Amino acid sequence: MTRTAPASLPRNLALAYALLIAYACLHPLTGWQASGLPLFDYLLAPWPKYFILEDFIFNILGYLPFGFLAAAAMPAGWPAGRGIVLATLLAGLLSLGLETAQNLLPSRIASNLDLGGNILGALLGAMLGVRWGQAWFGARGIFHRWRTEWIIGGRTGEAGLILLGLWLLGQLSATDLLFSSGDLRSLLGIAAPLPFQPERFIAFDTALTAASILAVGLFARCMMRGRNPLPIVLLLALGVGAKSLATATFFEPGAPLAWLTPGAERGLVIGGAVLTLTLLLPRLLQHALAGTALLAATALVNLMPENPYLAYNQRLAQFSNILNFHGLTELVDSLWPFVALAYLSALGLWRGEHLTARAGHSTRGL
Repeated sequence: MTRTAPASLPRNLALAYALLIAYACLHPLTGWQASGLPLFDYLLAPWPKYFILEDFIFNILGYLPFGFLAAAAMPAGWPAGRGIVLATLLAGLLSLGLETAQNLLPSRIASNLDLGGNILGALLGAMLGVRWGQAWFGARGIFHRWRTEWIIGGRTGEAGLILLGLWLLGQLSATDLLFSSGDLRSLLGIAAPLPFQPERFIAFDTALTAASILAVGLFARCMMRGRNPLPIVLLLALGVGAKSLATATFFEPGAPLAWLTPGAERGLVIGGAVLTLTLLLPRLLQHALAGTALLAATALVNLMPENPYLAYNQRLAQFSNILNFHGLTELVDSLWPFVALAYLSALGLWRGEHLTARAGHSTRGL
């Protein structure tokens, strides 16, 4: 497997982030039609009558990581000013294209204020990127050294890291189920196949949490070097933090530990114990168990009944960007295990080819 240049990771992350921005801005991607008005009239629109400060801040923060990653992907020898200008220009063109496309969606409103917030966020991110980008992503940067020590090399390692980042993003979806993913039933608007019963829900929740912990932990293990479990523990802790933030935001009352149901408690204990034991197994068995656990968790989340006791925070309906972000996290959360399974299959195929090649070399050497 070939090793990639350090700058390729921030570039790939920036491209992936741009796709996420595009989906969030164009969600729900239905009802396309021409409004009959000039596409660029919104650029000269006056200050809006109703201004929501939270939406404007969200627009700034949404483009700040893109500006940082775009600036970090610039050649190390470039002057700082050139990197800032080019990264901000790229972000501005992306935002301009997406805001203009919103004119063709009846459910969206193109806004020059949103465009300004996006450019401001990208500018701030680019300034941080030219200052700290090389320290993080350069040939001797913190992230590059960490990745060289802990993560398999080449684009396979980069793809795995991006998938783990998307898994964390999916934990911000508005569901009380800890570490659940692959919920196609909710994405497609299909009713739950089983009615709610407390004992049934607790049993499903326990099995789902345990299977999800095993799946995510072993998925991360399959793309790691060495046997130190600390990165897996950190990943799961970040997932808990993301889910706590989501439940505090989307549900009433805003309790950050709303996900800590009796089933989740039991699942954490069982899943943590099983994961600890499986980390001692050979790599090939871990690989097989990771795929099996992903399939089991995906089946469970589509079979379990709905929890009728958690109410959504209706106040969020006035914040369009938060609802669009929810649509993005819901899509990522629903599709993640299927992409992860494809990744595990490709990773297993690559490892199988290398094992066969090594065996062939050994046989010829006898």
